[in-house]
Amino acid sequence: MYRTYPYALLFATTTLLQVFLFDNLSLSLYLDPLVYLAFILLLPLDIPAAVLLGAGLATGVAMDMTMGAAGINTISTLLAAFVRPAIVGFCYGSENAREGGTPSPERMGRRAFVRYAAIVILIHHSVFFTLEALSLAHTLHNLARIVASSTATFAATWLLMRLFTAKLPLRI
Repeated sequence: MYRTYPYALLFATTTLLQVFLFDNLSLSLYLDPLVYLAFILLLPLDIPAAVLLGAGLATGVAMDMTMGAAGINTISTLLAAFVRPAIVGFCYGSENAREGGTPSPERMGRRAFVRYAAIVILIHHSVFFTLEALSLAHTLHNLARIVASSTATFAATWLLMRLFTAKLPLRI
């Protein structure tokens, strides 16, 4: 049984940070950190697939409603939630993931966690920015946005993960 209060707080934190802070920052044309993805990344490793997809849907719809996007967040977040179990199995091992716990460098190992988070973020951002551009005419520009925004999102996710998992036991 999962403790829902910390995850509800994480959902609220990532959503509010995205809406009130990161959407209002004009860092650059290429930097658009999407920190709400940290909610999907930090859900327990052994979460049921239906709950994971429901969390992805709720996160995407909440972001679409607040950002005024027409389903781009929902599509990219649902895809990230859908591929997450396969990526966890690839980076950490399926048998290790069945033990559960919150994904963190202490739990998974630094290398496995970085690989896991980077792959999920790159998949999410590739879909998000490709759908946002709706054109292959500026592929290099779009690729630069994906890489720069993925790097910024990873850095913000790393900080959120450190805050979220600071006082938690390895298995929550």
